[in-house]
Amino acid sequence: MPIDAGSLHYAVGPVIAAIMVGLIALFLRWAFSYSTGSGGRPGPGPGSGEGLLTPVASLTRRESALALRAVLSDAGIRSTLREPAPHRTDVLVFLEDAERARTLAMSFRDG
Repeated sequence: MPIDAGSLHYAVGPVIAAIMVGLIALFLRWAFSYSTGSGGRPGPGPGSGEGLLTPVASLTRRESALALRAVLSDAGIRSTLREPAPHRTDVLVFLEDAERARTLAMSFRDG
């Protein structure tokens, strides 16, 4: 069966493929827009921009921060450390534990 030179049947397959790729791209853009901030990067959570974690104490000695972390762990609060500058260690906890952790941190005495 000869192909008529004026027929566009040969272009139907690539056009359908291009439309489908475009629709998939639009769907993925819509789907992932809910998991990121408006700029395409994960948006900062409430607090001071650490995402899921918030600082509850900033100590000058790492050993003191480790001791506070042990106190928080004994209270069932998960925590981690961050060292943003020399001689400064921050103790970070999840947002839902922040109030209890701050209360414990205020009563904590390093010594």
